[in-house]
Amino acid sequence: MGEIAGNLWEYNLCRVVIIDVSDDYRLMQPPMPSDFYPVLREIWLPRHHLVQKLPDEPLVNGYLYDWHENPSGEGGMWYVGVVQAELAERLLSEIPDV
Repeated sequence: MGEIAGNLWEYNLCRVVIIDVSDDYRLMQPPMPSDFYPVLREIWLPRHHLVQKLPDEPLVNGYLYDWHENPSGEGGMWYVGVVQAELAERLLSEIPDV
């Protein structure tokens, strides 16, 4: 009889930490290491096609997807940087039309 080793959910889900990177835009600074940002939320999402789904995923109300960082090892956390929507809209409105 076959036996499954380990928990199957660990292969199907991954831990995603959503961090607020708005200060990078507000202060016009280069990005810091992911651990230095305030954490807004931690969730578990399906691993399958996660990279394609992240930009459209409603992660936190009032924030827009900015970037993500893949885990460094198997089973590691994903970091997703989000920006306050109000700040992003204000900065976009300040860009002169070309």
